Amino acid sequence: MFENRTYPALPSLNALRAFEAMARTGKAVLAAEELGVTHSAVSRQVKALEEALGVRLFTGPKHRLELTDAGRALAPRLARGFDEIVSAVRDLRTEGEDLVVGVNASLSVKWLIPRLGRFAARHPSVKLQLAELPSHATSMRGGDAIVRIMPTSRLSEPAVTAFAPNHIGPVLTPALLERHGGDVLAAPRLTASTHAQGWAIWAALAGVELPPGAERPFAHLHFAMDAAVAGLGAAVLPWPLVAEEVQAGRLCAPLGFRRAESALAVAAQSAPGRALSQFRAWLVEEGAATPPAPRV
Repeated sequence: MFENRTYPALPSLNALRAFEAMARTGKAVLAAEELGVTHSAVSRQVKALEEALGVRLFTGPKHRLELTDAGRALAPRLARGFDEIVSAVRDLRTEGEDLVVGVNASLSVKWLIPRLGRFAARHPSVKLQLAELPSHATSMRGGDAIVRIMPTSRLSEPAVTAFAPNHIGPVLTPALLERHGGDVLAAPRLTASTHAQGWAIWAALAGVELPPGAERPFAHLHFAMDAAVAGLGAAVLPWPLVAEEVQAGRLCAPLGFRRAESALAVAAQSAPGRALSQFRAWLVEEGAATPPAPRV
């Protein structure tokens, strides 16, 4: 009735997880952030795994490590294995209608969450769980999908569905614009660490040269957006995130918005079951309802 199996001794599960995360993210510090440990702990685990396996998994200087042939062979198989474990455990704990979605913080706070009531009303059987997706991440362990702003180069991938084009432009309060004589570029510039090149990207798209000016840094786009609404400066932001603020008159965009080489998109990470298909279709519908970005 039961089959007996004898497995060879396996390396530490923590070491395998550390290597898989470091191989996927490319850096020990990013793997550490994902796993909730220190980057030195990740490095020690990977070194212990190399010693247990008797092979090098990374090569090169510490600031520019690359996978060896052995590392490239091991990483994708471990990733599939961990995904299967997470999926199996989740299926046992639920009735199969759970949907786990990773989403960048600013997109979650300023776009997705305010609309989720409509999704819940239409699909009450779907138990949607949102998890924060780090700004650098292009995938999430154990998630059914991720939602983020993706570069145009990714939009043709089979698992990716774009649901809203991305336009960016500088916004500020009407009062602050008046205070600076109608010159947006004279206002303090609000920046976000998660989109540090926002002003430079917009300037290139608009064909303007940014004059020297004071900058006020914030950790996330939604922090910079709230600071703009508070009148602290001007911020370059995606139109889908600020559309309601501009339409309500709390922010203005005298220089308009420029089409960026990106879009709001959802990328499936699991087989497209009913819940994921419903969520994806709803995102496309919500994206289509976003008013067009103003241009100058």
